[in-house]
Amino acid sequence: MLKVAQVRVLYADTDQMGVVNNVVYLRWFEIGRAEWIRMRGRTYKDIEKTGLMMPVVEAHLKYREPARYDDLIHVETETDDLRAASVKFKYELKRAFDGALLCEGWTQHACLNSEGKVVRFPDALLLMLRP
Repeated sequence: MLKVAQVRVLYADTDQMGVVNNVVYLRWFEIGRAEWIRMRGRTYKDIEKTGLMMPVVEAHLKYREPARYDDLIHVETETDDLRAASVKFKYELKRAFDGALLCEGWTQHACLNSEGKVVRFPDALLLMLRP
């Protein structure tokens, strides 16, 4: 997997136990996905300008160790299972100072046009999304 981003755990990201709230991990997945696309020479905003959207249609997370306030997190991202009208992004979130795997998971995305109908990825986008 490719390290594409770093995030620092904010106090607002934690719960009463001092552990990162589970919903925050999905936001970090999104950061990883957006930066992965950016590293491939595009932005998600560029893709939307073509009339296409790639909403999350399914997500899976497996929590391994808790992230805590002020931890620096490395977000690693790659694509997998690229199909004509869908793609899966895989993620690993690791604590920077010791490399501990905190969370791993994936999100599945459909390719939709501006009317919300499933369409095939254009060839250029398929090429960009290749693992």
